[in-house]
Amino acid sequence: MLDDFLMRAGLAGIGLSLATGPLGSFVVWRRMAYFGDATAHAAILGVALSFASGLPLYAGTLIVALGMAATVSALAGRGHAMDTALGVLAHSALAFGLVAVSFLPNVRVDLSAYLFGDILAVSRADLLWVWGGALAVLALLVWRWQGLLTATVNEELAQAEGIDPRRERLALTLALALVVAVSIKIVGALLIAALLIIPAAAARGLSRSPEVMAVLAVALSMLSVLAGLQMSLRLDTPAGPSIVAAAACLFIVALPLARLRRG
Repeated sequence: MLDDFLMRAGLAGIGLSLATGPLGSFVVWRRMAYFGDATAHAAILGVALSFASGLPLYAGTLIVALGMAATVSALAGRGHAMDTALGVLAHSALAFGLVAVSFLPNVRVDLSAYLFGDILAVSRADLLWVWGGALAVLALLVWRWQGLLTATVNEELAQAEGIDPRRERLALTLALALVVAVSIKIVGALLIAALLIIPAAAARGLSRSPEVMAVLAVALSMLSVLAGLQMSLRLDTPAGPSIVAAAACLFIVALPLARLRRG
């Protein structure tokens, strides 16, 4: 079964969806879209680090994604305007990554695969990384679910209940960095934020509770992956952007359904 590249692509996308659904829900609730963007853009610098040092691709991107997430959190904690800090860091990291790769000797790499993803080239080893990382993120979110949810709703209430909001932010930071690291070969640095946000945003208007929203976001993300791969196969379009386009179509369909539910 795993000899079929399309089957491997589908399994990789489904595995990633297990993490992006609930994590994307927190990104939407906390309005962290720019945070996800900045961490994803920094992954290109991680690609350069991997090629320069001989590290595995996933290790290099994880190191840089963690560094970016920690930097942004530190700047936000010191009172810097969050959107400005994210804008500067996101575009700077992406630019430095692209420049760094061009200076590496004897390295000829198609960066479009890392910018927009190359899910059809996922190997068996990649599947292990993707599923391992996604299940680790899912386990972390399930473990910290109540604390994360309380800190998201009201930080003062969380502190009154003995929950440290900074610890919960750190858990989200770690989860986001890990998802970016394992997803760079699937949807790419420029599209991972879309896969995090769009299914969760579509699920938001159709859900009656946070738990339902997280589960529905997983289902919509999986459906986006399968529909995007089908579109890519039939229309000969790039797979990564096709997956995000499918997610956008599901979001458009969900809008009137959400209005009907509220009405």
